[in-house]
Amino acid sequence: VSTQSTGRHHDQLSMSTGETSSAVTEPLDLVRLSLDERIYVKMRHDRELRGTLHAYDQHLNMILGDVEETVTVSELDEETDEEIQKSVKRAIGMLFVRGDTVVMIAPPVRT
Repeated sequence: VSTQSTGRHHDQLSMSTGETSSAVTEPLDLVRLSLDERIYVKMRHDRELRGTLHAYDQHLNMILGDVEETVTVSELDEETDEEIQKSVKRAIGMLFVRGDTVVMIAPPVRT
């Protein structure tokens, strides 16, 4: 669990421990509440990830499991000069995501 001292996070990886408080007072609280849940991560260079969040730190480095990666590539049709978007998907069992490549994280939909 992430520790705090005088408002600053220590360099420590937050991992699921079964104890969760539902209070959201900081942006990373929303990530903490998503531990062991499937999340959506939009990344740089037209990459998207969907996977189970196992751990994260204050830099948004994350460990995801059962990941589906979608990479969208643009190609130019030489005959029509139109841009064609293609998506390539692959499954990854376990993945370390470097936080500086993360653009957005969407927690699971809660009802």
